[in-house]
Amino acid sequence: MSAHPITQSGGRGLLDRYVDQVLPERKLRLATRTSPMARAQADHVARLLTAVLPDLTVDIVGIETSGDRWQGDLAQLGGKGAFLKEIDRALVTGMADAAVHCLKDVPGDIPLPPGLVFAAYLPRQDVRDVAVFRTGSPYHDLADLPPGTRVGTSSVRRKAQLLRWRPDLAIERIRGNVNSRLARLDSDGKVEALVLNASGLARIGGAGDRAVQLLDTDMMCPAIGAGVLAIQCSDRDTGIVELIRTLDDPDTRLHVTAERAMLRGLQGHCNSPIAGYCTTTADGQLSLIGMVFTREGGQFVYTHEWDTPGRARELGEYVAAVLNRKGAQDIIAGSPH
Repeated sequence: MSAHPITQSGGRGLLDRYVDQVLPERKLRLATRTSPMARAQADHVARLLTAVLPDLTVDIVGIETSGDRWQGDLAQLGGKGAFLKEIDRALVTGMADAAVHCLKDVPGDIPLPPGLVFAAYLPRQDVRDVAVFRTGSPYHDLADLPPGTRVGTSSVRRKAQLLRWRPDLAIERIRGNVNSRLARLDSDGKVEALVLNASGLARIGGAGDRAVQLLDTDMMCPAIGAGVLAIQCSDRDTGIVELIRTLDDPDTRLHVTAERAMLRGLQGHCNSPIAGYCTTTADGQLSLIGMVFTREGGQFVYTHEWDTPGRARELGEYVAAVLNRKGAQDIIAGSPH
């Protein structure tokens, strides 16, 4: 999807007419999960939409998903899709007009429900992970932690890469929204540090007075879609699609198209430690790194490939094929669903 023609031509009148077809009262219902981070993301999108159409009213529709309620292994609920199905249902049934998702939480092995599209990917924010240390910790760097120190994460991707770098650490599974995980970091004393997404942490106002270590992408390759907010809606509602498309960032769309094509080609599930990161080089080429790990990080396959911007999907498919030739499917098959 290229840059939006309305924003290129300045055709506000055309956009107004599109929106009036489906939102004559100028009120849009924006669905989101109910965590503080999700609400902050939805509020951000609402501000962007009202900047495009100042007379638009955006009502935030909070939806508690089965993934939010469940505190066990997500695989038992079918993986990350447990965070989406209730929101998808709200869009399909007309209870909401659009929805905001963290793209890294959208599964790559499950197609979107028929009729739903991602009409906009917002400009990508920080893709890096961060280590957040408990209040009062004497440590400020994961490299300084003594052997056997417990570090918490909810991500198999992070666990695999932490153990590849520091196999002597004890990685503890900690779920829940970021606010609750930060509270538990200080209250229960079970772990010395958490590893979280940098842009997500920033959306809730940061880590307070705790020490934070940014982890570069060479040490911790990002999740597919890291740092990207995606806005979903029904493709039947032309006016809503056109409105949301004004927020679409063409570079981000190219990058996530490549990453998610790679993810689809690997057919990984929520317990597959897969990492991928696409960028644009100084000479305008697309660069895509793909990695697949065993759960304990002892084995991994890696490739780094390049292609032209017009071949983002083909680049992702090629990287998946290279990883599969190197044994990615055997590694994924060994990761329990």
